Amino acid sequence: MVSLKGGQVIRKSKLFAALTLNAKEILKSEIDRSVKLEAICKLLKDKVRYYNWVGFYAVTKERPTELVLVSYMGEPTQHSRIQFGKGICGQAAMLRKTLVVQDVSKEDNYLSCSSKVKSEIVVPIFRNKEIVGELDIDSHVASPFTLEDEAFLKEIAEMVSEFL
Repeated sequence: MVSLKGGQVIRKSKLFAALTLNAKEILKSEIDRSVKLEAICKLLKDKVRYYNWVGFYAVTKERPTELVLVSYMGEPTQHSRIQFGKGICGQAAMLRKTLVVQDVSKEDNYLSCSSKVKSEIVVPIFRNKEIVGELDIDSHVASPFTLEDEAFLKEIAEMVSEFL
């Protein structure tokens, strides 16, 4: 069960199924790429109470070992560019795997965006087996991420892969 920002309580699986459908509709729409990515960031941040910062980073051909922030919802961040290997995002890119950090205070390589952040999940985005970006979510709650979050966010990342 998860409570929504409005106080309503529903099953997490039901919420994630509905959000997946909403994201598919956004991606099918006739709006441009940046607006689609922003709309998905807003959808996730607004609908999942413990998703306090949601952002997409892209890997460009000009800088294939750097992540560039292309869209986000939440407090501004100074980390608009992250080298592979730096912080949780850079580690996820370098390792090419999803990283779930339930307590960022225990990470030596954490790049702090805000003192409010307690946990983070980073999902690499692949196209043709090449990393093209990441979906990054910060939470102000310690240990909120479950296997359901991970599976849901991997599905969102796969859906977005053609737009990065």
